[in-house]
Amino acid sequence: MQAVCRRLGNQYTKQSSAPISCFKSIYLLPDQCYGAENPRFASSLATKGVGHLVRKGTGGRSSVSGIVATVFGATGFLGRYLVQQLAKMGSQVLVPFRGSEDCHRHLKLMGDLGQIVPMKYNPRDENSIKAVMAKANVVINLIGREYETRNFSFEEVNHHMAEQLALIAKEHGGIMRYIQVSCLGASPSSTSRMLRAKAAGEEAVLRELPEATIMRPAAMIGTEDRVLNPWAHFAKKYSFLPLIGGGSTKIQPVYVVDVASAIVAALKDDGSSMGKVFELGGPEIYTLHQLAELMYDMIREWPHYVKVPFPIAKAIATPREVLLNKVPFPMPTPTIFNLDQIEALSTDTLVSENALKFEDLGIVPCKLKGYPVEYLIQYRKGGPQYGSTVSEKVTPQSWS
Repeated sequence: MQAVCRRLGNQYTKQSSAPISCFKSIYLLPDQCYGAENPRFASSLATKGVGHLVRKGTGGRSSVSGIVATVFGATGFLGRYLVQQLAKMGSQVLVPFRGSEDCHRHLKLMGDLGQIVPMKYNPRDENSIKAVMAKANVVINLIGREYETRNFSFEEVNHHMAEQLALIAKEHGGIMRYIQVSCLGASPSSTSRMLRAKAAGEEAVLRELPEATIMRPAAMIGTEDRVLNPWAHFAKKYSFLPLIGGGSTKIQPVYVVDVASAIVAALKDDGSSMGKVFELGGPEIYTLHQLAELMYDMIREWPHYVKVPFPIAKAIATPREVLLNKVPFPMPTPTIFNLDQIEALSTDTLVSENALKFEDLGIVPCKLKGYPVEYLIQYRKGGPQYGSTVSEKVTPQSWS
């Protein structure tokens, strides 16, 4: 019976080949519509920048911005906000990931159907990197780590990976924009190994791609940040907060959404940001003590501090670094007592006076007090509505 059905199917196919060819001549099939040989879909990229990419639609998530961006580090803190802003303007975002299938699922909801494309890759495999860059015209590197692990050192993550991505993007030939996200304070003379590695990464990228744009954000604040969240968690658990170096170090924290907006603004310009370095700091300068006061005010707790001098803080953080590659098991992730961050806090980290800033990209950064730190209400012991004045932080209102 199966043989009879197979013969009848072959006869039908032979008889219907002519109608199918007629159908192809009348209606364009998908393989005829898409491709560079068709003038409608041929690339019309500008010679400098992506400001004049072919666009369709009104500019929303269902439009076509013309940008196909590979965002390395998209599953991280800054990555989720950048992917959201790229996707809502109709860009296709290729998301390289090396973890489980769950690490990127929150990103797929941010764009229209098929616009967020997760792709498994290995940062140490050149062929897999080429595969995730193959269809892109924009590459954004967000890869970075503020602590070392047994598998990845500062130099490999912040320097060698950036150099490799820039080299592959250069060989690609179709990359119109390359944006390297570094860190404010990156310098070859820094006391921090991470900041020295970031500076070496910037130099390597600009050596391969002189037209690359370098972004140097300050400490980023947001819902998933690694600054105020660890502080609030520590303060709730131990009822005090250690202030490294007495809390006198000055920093210029910035809202993470503003950093994502600055990257998108650089992509949308006419190429004027190419080959330039932007230092992205918030509108206000805080000491560590002032920033801790802001955190305590938001979680409605009385502030209690223990001032830890730099030598003692380094002594507390050193055992992890010494044992990191000497024990047969992973060491815990450092939070407050991170030796390299303690080294970085020994000097103020502020935006240079003559540096290019948010204003040069047409962005007005938000002040931290208010919505950017509102996520800290989750740490209030009486619920989100607990306390509105200093007296209510400790003594709830009487029911009488």
